Amino acid sequence: MSESFDIELRVRYGETDQMGVVYHANYLDWFEVGRTEWMRQSGVHYRSLEEEGVLLPVTEARLKYIQSAKYDDHIRVTTRIASYNKVRLTFGYEVRRLPDNELLVAGTTEHVFINREGQVLRIAKTHPEIHEVLAGKGGDS
Repeated sequence: MSESFDIELRVRYGETDQMGVVYHANYLDWFEVGRTEWMRQSGVHYRSLEEEGVLLPVTEARLKYIQSAKYDDHIRVTTRIASYNKVRLTFGYEVRRLPDNELLVAGTTEHVFINREGQVLRIAKTHPEIHEVLAGKGGDS
């Protein structure tokens, strides 16, 4: 099982519609927060990657909506590596309401390592230190 990272958030008013329900696209923002913090806690910083010319765009996103989050809910976003194959990196996410731990949304985002010219990078060859971190956190080697 992949090593996971949790971050807790409070649903802000601006993230909801007139009914006080979280607008669906905001879950992707929360996924990004979880992913960025997962990377930071693992010692791989997006800013450092970009400074080295390594980009990690989202190539696919999937979400399964189970229950709605509402204004002022306390939520936890759990992020983990779902798969990694030296070129593609897929993160898995769960958004749960606290304190009852009810699953609200589950999803994934798939990413591909590329350079500034858009060419795919085999990260194990170009940045073995990043590969080691990702493989060691639950990804495939």
